Amino acid sequence: MGSGGLELPPGGEGHEGSGSTDVPPGAVSLARPMGAGSIGPELEWDAGAWLEVRTRAQRAGRAYIWLNLVEQRLRAVVAAVLRPVYEPVHGDDWVVAAAGPAGQEWVQRAVAVREVSRRKGYLLDPADDNVLSFLTLPQLRELMVQHWPCFEPYFDQRRDLELALDELEVTRNVVSRNRALSEAVLNQAERASARLLELLGSAGDVPSAARLPVDAVEDLVGDRYADVVAVHSDRVRLMGQFPAEDLFGGARRLDAIGIGLNLLVQNFSGRRLVRLAESGCRVRLLFLNPASSAVKRRERELGMRRGELARSVEMNILHMRRVRSRLRDPGAFEIRVYDETPRFTAYLVDGDGADGIGVVQSYLRGARGMESPVLVLRGGSRVVKSDQAGETGIFPTYREEFEAAWADSRPVS
Repeated sequence: MGSGGLELPPGGEGHEGSGSTDVPPGAVSLARPMGAGSIGPELEWDAGAWLEVRTRAQRAGRAYIWLNLVEQRLRAVVAAVLRPVYEPVHGDDWVVAAAGPAGQEWVQRAVAVREVSRRKGYLLDPADDNVLSFLTLPQLRELMVQHWPCFEPYFDQRRDLELALDELEVTRNVVSRNRALSEAVLNQAERASARLLELLGSAGDVPSAARLPVDAVEDLVGDRYADVVAVHSDRVRLMGQFPAEDLFGGARRLDAIGIGLNLLVQNFSGRRLVRLAESGCRVRLLFLNPASSAVKRRERELGMRRGELARSVEMNILHMRRVRSRLRDPGAFEIRVYDETPRFTAYLVDGDGADGIGVVQSYLRGARGMESPVLVLRGGSRVVKSDQAGETGIFPTYREEFEAAWADSRPVS
């Protein structure tokens, strides 16, 4: 007898689905698959479907990390501010008391969920055995709004706080229901989360975060990738995510080595370079000697006309010389050339300190610099696990290579 009150046909011989004549009245006939593989193709995912679900999972995973960080931080802030007010009088029920009559429904629901979790063994960490751990992001927000006079001494930008939480609400609902998350909404959620963490006083202490913000995923799993924080398939995509102004603006030291250094020369104006140098930035630029045999070999590799690359490098050097001539202290803006085979191009910003940023490209035989893959490196302040603090990544390798090439180079007058 089935759960709906219908009698199922027996499964023995003589009862092969609808072909049997011995099915009693009122029984439901269960048709069996015609072949072992008849149902398989209908359940298979093709390459497009797998790509779609992986994209969804990646976006949801990033969003979940941000939401998790924000919720934990908000929970800690609420506890730090409201616990001393209510716990002396109400003890362990301080969250219920803080919710008051207006929040009685949702706080009682949280209490019930906590009790169920206790009975079923879902509380794996004793630190989570409290009502506050079962409040959602909107409920934590409600506690802050209800008791804003308590929070006001710590946060003077209530509107910014609430707007950022509003922006997160769409993402929270999508992620909690495992629905598709668009890239635009994900980007909005990441910006809102970063803003919230900043407002809540946990923006991090990585010195280079002002130029290259620490991503939530990097913060959690960055130790798997040394100090590489981003990889771009070409320079166009790099510039879309990390414009020259963000890279070079505000630098106190800039070391660059390559063939023509187009990323700097063609994307950062001479006037801006003058202001940067006058503000105290020490600049060292190392070009490939346009008269060297290495330039001719590179021209042949790229299929360029004879002398084309050499003239381009010469023009870049002349442009940097004009910039240097406008400075009160030309000695802080050094230009040199080298004659060795070019192996990579690197822009090391503030590479002598703990907040360095590096942009590195290897030279490929058939691809120009604009078309080559790009690595973005973070210097000495990479977030690492405590047992890996001694690892230095690859940033120092390129810094040492630059210094060695600089020592063997010749100055440009």
